Amino acid sequence: MTWYQTLTLLEILFGATFLVLYVGYLLRVRRVALFFMQRPYGVWFKFLLRHLYLILLIIAILGPSFGAMKKEIRTIGKDLYVAVDLSQSMNATDIQPSRLEQAKHITKRLISRFNSDRIGLMVFSNEAYIQSPLTFDQNALLLHTQTLRTGLLPHSGTDYAPVLQLALDKLRQKSNTAEEEQKARVLVLISDGEDFGGNVKKLAEQLREENIRVYTLGIGTTDGSRIPVAQGFKTDSEGNEVISRLNPEPLVQLAELTGGTYFEVNGRVSEVSKLISTINKIEGELRESKTIDVTANKYIYPLALALLLILLDILITVKLIRI
Repeated sequence: MTWYQTLTLLEILFGATFLVLYVGYLLRVRRVALFFMQRPYGVWFKFLLRHLYLILLIIAILGPSFGAMKKEIRTIGKDLYVAVDLSQSMNATDIQPSRLEQAKHITKRLISRFNSDRIGLMVFSNEAYIQSPLTFDQNALLLHTQTLRTGLLPHSGTDYAPVLQLALDKLRQKSNTAEEEQKARVLVLISDGEDFGGNVKKLAEQLREENIRVYTLGIGTTDGSRIPVAQGFKTDSEGNEVISRLNPEPLVQLAELTGGTYFEVNGRVSEVSKLISTINKIEGELRESKTIDVTANKYIYPLALALLLILLDILITVKLIRI
């Protein structure tokens, strides 16, 4: 037999207090009985009855467990990576206060919304890195998100190939069991769509084969804006100010190739809620189940017996002193 709870100071104090008060009651009854020259034998019946159901109540609180049984444990959730573009164009202010600050706000919203899932954080420009591995620790994720800035990575444009390869490496299944094959794996890629890299079609097809869906979130406006730098605004080789605009086409193509969906945050519309709703719909695809041996808590039996004895204590009256 095992116990769900251990005997603590609280239970000991409770039992000791009951015993002390009852002993005081017995001494009082005895004193009164001796005054009338009687022997109150009936008090011992109540004494035994009440201490018996007190012991049963304490046993019920401790939770006696015995008898092994099989129980199936199922967990439903996802493995989700959020990849944030840290190229210099994300400093553009066509989305206030900037594209990057808006991306950080969206990332925090995703973390808080999918708190029962494992979430990881990636950053990329022309290279890609893991900022935080898959974890349930929301505080750590929020801390990593808060520290994101474009200065973390070299200012050499955006290339989706490295981040897609990294996502493929981290989310690819290493097991072929039926449970693992059902796992929902998602990459949310947040970018302004300025992809200066090569063709990502092959990587997208590999992601689709692995059942890894890529949901892309374009952030910015088609009118665009200048890119703030330390000395004013970014200029090209001829000294003209660079205007960065949202380019949704590569993001739309990437989402379609992997079975995902493209969403957008611009000056008029925010489709973050639609993104969350869409990811929620695939939540049931992750099902990890296993059968474990557990012991059943049998507290109900001593509790039921204690309640029966309490009822008998109420119904049965005992004459202690006859006058």
